[in-house]
Amino acid sequence: MVVNGKKAEPLHVILLVLFVIAYIFSAFRPLERLAWAGQMTPALLLVFLLVVTYRKFRFSNFVYVMAFLHALLLVYGAHYTYSQNPLFNQWKEQFDWERNYFDRVGHFAQGFVPAFMAKEFLLRGGYVKKGKVLTLIVILSCLGFSSAYELSEFAIVKIMDVPADNVMGTQGDAFDSLWDMIWALIGASLAVFGFGPFHDNQMEKMGDGKRHSD
Repeated sequence: MVVNGKKAEPLHVILLVLFVIAYIFSAFRPLERLAWAGQMTPALLLVFLLVVTYRKFRFSNFVYVMAFLHALLLVYGAHYTYSQNPLFNQWKEQFDWERNYFDRVGHFAQGFVPAFMAKEFLLRGGYVKKGKVLTLIVILSCLGFSSAYELSEFAIVKIMDVPADNVMGTQGDAFDSLWDMIWALIGASLAVFGFGPFHDNQMEKMGDGKRHSD
């Protein structure tokens, strides 16, 4: 298979095909069609970004696997909506939680996975050297991305005049957007500090640390 004029690795093709299958299943009778469309958009944008940049910049297999798992999480969440996830509804009743906490997992991943992508792009692309500045840029970038996502949800609510909970899944929490950003910050920090050495090792396996276009 050739993507943008460059031969794709088998693993990457398999991940893409599996995502398409998951997307089709998710699109079949979702709980709320409007919510599904909005919450599916980040997954589609993520996959689109990885495909269009494939010829110019190829990430490590680790990043593609993490991006695939993130996309699956988004697809799963979009089908049921973040506030009505059946597994977390079950845990909500079992552990007497105040809310369905699936959205917290989703926003944790929103910081966790993009942190790997940002770090690898900046470092292997030669834009920033390894060190404290790179760490700061990655974490702040993920926090900024999370903030932009919350602002986009706010814009949709205002422009389309739909109930905030349908789009934002606040579940009655006035500080829901702030918690979402905090969990994204936690995810990004864990990726950089907790999984940093492992990610560095994965990049080193790629050779010179920078993949040029053919």
